[in-house]
Amino acid sequence: MITYYDPKTEPAANQSADLSKDLGTPPSKSTVQVSVEIDGVTIVVPEGTSVLRAAAIADINIPKLCASDNLEAFGSCRLCAVEIEGMRGMPASCTTPVREGMKVQTQNPKIATLRRNVMELYISDHPLDCLTCPANGDCELQDMAGAVGLREVRYGFEGKNHLDGATDSSNPYFSFDDSKCISCSRCVRACEEVQGTFALTVEGRGFDSRISTGQDTNFLESDCVSCGACVQACPTATLTEKSVIDNGQPDHSIITTCAYCGVGCSFRADMQGDKVLRMVPDKNGKANQGHSCVKGRFAFGYATHQDRITSPMIRDNIEQDWREVSWEEALAFAAKRLTDIQEEHGRNSIGAITSSRCTNEETYLVQKLVRAVFQNNNVDTCARVCHSPTGYGLKATLNESAGTQTFESVMKADVVLIIGANPTDAHPVFGSLLKRRLRQGAKLVVADPRSIDLIDSPHTKAQHHLKLRPGTNVALINALAHVIVDEGLEDADFIQSRCDDASFQQWYKHIQDQRHSPENTMEITGVDATELRAAARLYANAGNGAIYYGLGVTEHSQGSSSVMAIANLAMVSGNIGREGVGVNPLRGQNNVQGSCDMGSFPHELPGYRHVSDESTRNLFEQEWQVSLDCEPGLRIPNMFEAAIHGDFKGLYCQGEDIAQSDPNTQHVQKALSSMKCIIVQDIFLNETAKYAHVFLPGSSFMEKNGTFTNAERRISRVRKLMPALAGKEDWQVTIELAKVLGYEMNYEHPSEIMDEIARLTPTFSGVSYERLDQLGSIQWPCNEKSPLGTPIMHTEDFVGEKGKFAITEYVATPEKANKHFPLLLTTGRILSQYNVGAQTRRTANQVWHDEDVLEIHPNDAEDRGINDGDWVGIASRAGTTALRALISQRVQPGVVYTTFHHPLSGANVVTTDNSDWATNCPEYKVTAVQATKVDEPSQWQAEYAQFSQRQAKYLKNKNGGEVAKT
Repeated sequence: MITYYDPKTEPAANQSADLSKDLGTPPSKSTVQVSVEIDGVTIVVPEGTSVLRAAAIADINIPKLCASDNLEAFGSCRLCAVEIEGMRGMPASCTTPVREGMKVQTQNPKIATLRRNVMELYISDHPLDCLTCPANGDCELQDMAGAVGLREVRYGFEGKNHLDGATDSSNPYFSFDDSKCISCSRCVRACEEVQGTFALTVEGRGFDSRISTGQDTNFLESDCVSCGACVQACPTATLTEKSVIDNGQPDHSIITTCAYCGVGCSFRADMQGDKVLRMVPDKNGKANQGHSCVKGRFAFGYATHQDRITSPMIRDNIEQDWREVSWEEALAFAAKRLTDIQEEHGRNSIGAITSSRCTNEETYLVQKLVRAVFQNNNVDTCARVCHSPTGYGLKATLNESAGTQTFESVMKADVVLIIGANPTDAHPVFGSLLKRRLRQGAKLVVADPRSIDLIDSPHTKAQHHLKLRPGTNVALINALAHVIVDEGLEDADFIQSRCDDASFQQWYKHIQDQRHSPENTMEITGVDATELRAAARLYANAGNGAIYYGLGVTEHSQGSSSVMAIANLAMVSGNIGREGVGVNPLRGQNNVQGSCDMGSFPHELPGYRHVSDESTRNLFEQEWQVSLDCEPGLRIPNMFEAAIHGDFKGLYCQGEDIAQSDPNTQHVQKALSSMKCIIVQDIFLNETAKYAHVFLPGSSFMEKNGTFTNAERRISRVRKLMPALAGKEDWQVTIELAKVLGYEMNYEHPSEIMDEIARLTPTFSGVSYERLDQLGSIQWPCNEKSPLGTPIMHTEDFVGEKGKFAITEYVATPEKANKHFPLLLTTGRILSQYNVGAQTRRTANQVWHDEDVLEIHPNDAEDRGINDGDWVGIASRAGTTALRALISQRVQPGVVYTTFHHPLSGANVVTTDNSDWATNCPEYKVTAVQATKVDEPSQWQAEYAQFSQRQAKYLKNKNGGEVAKT
């Protein structure tokens, strides 16, 4: 007897298995093993495994068309028919589960005849244009015709057929050729089971059944979100990427990691030479499990866009033409300017901003450059303006600055509480996984001022929508906790064994106060007390209650308090330390977690260790052979203030666009204009680069090796797909800048940088490229105690300590609505665009969102005489901009909403300098504004458009201007 292991459930025992092979049906979750005999081979597999999958695990390949291992068995094509001893007929192996002692035959003349007859019927209604078909060489229908030995088709095309089916090319990324459809329903099932959008359906019956996006609706106009699940599922050329139609089939593939959001999806880049034809989600990617969104799946063309700048440029001031120069001249120019500034203005007059889009290794080198070469701690990262409260709040309560779970953990949650996050738009692959769990019966509570899709979407509805007023998160979360302790719903055993008693007693007394009751906070939050009590009971009584939160929690003046309040809520209910529970921050950019891990904050060295800690500094000083400053450096807002006051003069900005992404745009512009040397390293001339004196061309994720760390602490490999268009990768540029400044960094490959990180950072001590290649990905901590990583945090203790409850008193935001500014503006993202839009605006994603708009409630619009599409002036205490109006019931009266993906929208012109009390994370989510109907864009928009036109001219005229010699 030979025992075979399912590679999905027993990967460690099956290292030789082909993990890319489609096994036909999903794995069984049973722990009971049964023995079956297939074609004389005895196989042991989990009970409930389909015959089709059991055979495939043993490398016995049964033909199939309607089956795929990411979809539930369907049994429509009949191609996988087998004979089973003691069973009548020839059942479909995909829908037949194994049982102990079962004997199966997959091949005999009778089965072969049936399969050929089935294939003959398919081919009799299918175009025979295989040689010119875009799927030629990658077509399952073609493969199965060969597998069953089909040699003739007796029926011909004289009868009724579908060969005149139309082609729908409305979607910018793929086409739907109806004439090639075999109605296997795999696309429909993928849309339902994997994506959860239910945009596709089977229309008609019998011979007239066809795949449809809705009555008289094409793909572009339908509910389709272009995730690509249907394209990936299609076994023919019916749904095909236009890149494949235009260029043919790929010749090799490389596994890499997506450079968009914090989900960190794994992709198989299908290549022709060094050209990427398509990105196919990797079925073995542990963060995405073979799924994707429109951005990661299709919006990768920005990497080779004509706007890419691939030569270094310099200029004396920002009203000069750029001058294209060699790498050597650009780096020498930059180094001299930085050196001159420090000589004139002191050691602390320069600093750097690291990137959450670059790799861990590149981010590590930038902070090393600042500390070892600039000799200060003036380094910060974009996490300052998004998730710095997460680091502060979770460290203060759970003793570690990161989320607690895997994404897959949500599949064991009974109740999910979403606070200030919109997963289906900002983290869509996780959003799809969550929707799958909700369809299985999990309950949902959403706390958000706006009605997000999860509240009411196909087959998923929230039990409670706590539509709170912007800025009142702490009051709401405290009220939820109050209900739990007031009604005796706390987990006393967990609190006693896992939490610090002194902090709990203090917090318990605090939270019991009636001022925190739903009835007394209702005036603050606007949330009905009965509804809030019901939501609290639902969460507290859940077997497993999970909390997921986003920027709607952190980007507030009380962001850190909100994060600590969430941790309190999880601890008091005992929802920490196992699957299906936890505190889960949904990180925004692809490597926000990694940029924080790598020491990008001015007060912390890699691994979240304070710069004042002498033993930690000694480690780095010995490795780097320098003396390190023990005083924290400047945060990004401090840099701006110091620049305006004349004390901060030089900035090295790698891969971030602070001129568009940071609040109070006019303040940021003033700060940038006050500096003597701004060095921007990026792939495009972004908004910040328009204020730069040195432009160092960057490399996209396709052009480099390295690692990203996603929101679940998962470290994944980024693999080079094509040569760096500028000739250098980002890590190499930082090394060469350090060398010109007199400091040698001796690395030949990013793997050597990771080795140094592992030597110096306890949570990364077991991480190496070799181990990443073996395991696919690793969740830190990875060390001697956890050599394979740590999927679930705090299973036994809170990093060697007990959980600490924190007092989180609600303090109203200083940003208040009044008669001059009666509305509250809050901001967020949209599915098709990403962050400041520098990447997605240079792709066909523009089809779905080519401008930012202002969502306004019908009542507020009517009061102001505003109609859909009108220009609306938005004025705040910080500035004025104008957007087109979108009248929407998604926002509540008194609240307006916009995105910030387009630079000329000026969303951050109106956001203020208010920020979190602990971390200076800006309060993007609460800005008091007035909205009025106007005839044209604002003065700022007009002036900035002129400025941008001048900068475009300076770029176009590069080499035409004079630049001072260095």
